[in-house]
Amino acid sequence: MTAEEHSPRMDLFHVAPDVYQAMSALERAAKKGLDPVLTELVKIRASQLNHCAFCLDMHVRDARAAGETEERVYLLSAWEEAAGVYTERERAALALTEAVTVLTDGFVPDAVYERAAEHFSEDELARLISVILTINSWNRIAVTTRMVPGRR
Repeated sequence: MTAEEHSPRMDLFHVAPDVYQAMSALERAAKKGLDPVLTELVKIRASQLNHCAFCLDMHVRDARAAGETEERVYLLSAWEEAAGVYTERERAALALTEAVTVLTDGFVPDAVYERAAEHFSEDELARLISVILTINSWNRIAVTTRMVPGRR
C-alpha cells in the first residue's frame, strides 16, 4: 500500500459536527456506571478486531491513564490464552465484545450472552452492549475516513 492509500479522506466530525455530538452523547450514556478500565479493554479489543489504528492508539493511552498495566494491554489480543491475567468478569465482557463485533454466524451465541449475564447486572449488561456498539461505530468511522493515529 502506498502513502496515498493511507492518507486521511475527510474530517467527518468537522463536516458533520452533529454526528460527532450524537456519538459522544451515546458513548457517555453507554459507559455510565461501568468500570473505566473494563470499558477501555473492550474498546481496545474491538479496535484490534476492526483493525482501527486510530482507536487502538487512543484507547491504549486511555487504558494506561486509567491504571491499566502494560502486560494486560499487550496480552489483550490473546486474552483467552492468558490464564489468570483477566478476571472472569473481564473475560465474559471480552467474549461478548468479540461476538458482537465479529457476528461470525450472524448472531451472538446464547452461551456468550449468558456468560456475560452471569457477571453483569441487567443495567450493566445493557451498558456494556452499548459500549461495544459505540466503539464499533467509532471504529468504522475512523477506518472509513482514515483518521490518523495520535491526532485527537
